[in-house]
Amino acid sequence: MWEWGRIGEMWNNKPQRSAMEYDKDKVDEMVLALLYLTTFHDKPGWRAWKGHDWDALDRLHSKGYISNPRSTAKSVVLTEEAVQRSHQLFEKHFGEKSHAPQR
Repeated sequence: MWEWGRIGEMWNNKPQRSAMEYDKDKVDEMVLALLYLTTFHDKPGWRAWKGHDWDALDRLHSKGYISNPRSTAKSVVLTEEAVQRSHQLFEKHFGEKSHAPQR
């Protein structure tokens, strides 16, 4: 049987983010590529669900690709450049490789 004290103890001891250094531009590229999966057309233009790392979304916003992710909306508006770039990046990283003709 669970005790409330143990649940609070488990919550306070949850794993922390890794202090590993990483290439934030590569992460941003991947997040932009993955936004392509959830794009949909709405009145203001193309939108995507914002279920990605907040830091990456903030950086994409500061680079001018998406609207402010800190809004109460569950999605962000993509700029025209972001729509095109997300599609290109998705194809680059996740598209099926075309098979070379056999000789």
